[in-house]
Amino acid sequence: MLVMEPLGSFEQLVLFCVLRLREDAYGVPIREMLEAETGRTVSAGAIYTALARLEERGLVSSRIGEPTTGRAGRPPKHYRVEPAGASALLAAYSALQALAGDAIPELLRIAKGRT
Repeated sequence: MLVMEPLGSFEQLVLFCVLRLREDAYGVPIREMLEAETGRTVSAGAIYTALARLEERGLVSSRIGEPTTGRAGRPPKHYRVEPAGASALLAAYSALQALAGDAIPELLRIAKGRT
């Protein structure tokens, strides 16, 4: 039985962005969504490194898009979540939910500064 290497937290975020963006999943929109949803500044290099790693592992696939009018440089590389990527993301999300269990009310209490 093949054991898949677990996803890192950044890889999970990138995969969720690719999933949500669907046919618009390429570097710039992925970065914009990640920054908007997490409040973190993310370098383009970090996005492309994660995408390359995910593609190497067969979790996403890519295709070269059509050149965009007014856009300099090469055409965008679009990404799609593959079944293995969906399975890995589901496993990671399920593990997080299982570990959190009934701890959410406690987290909220601590986050609000109540001891």
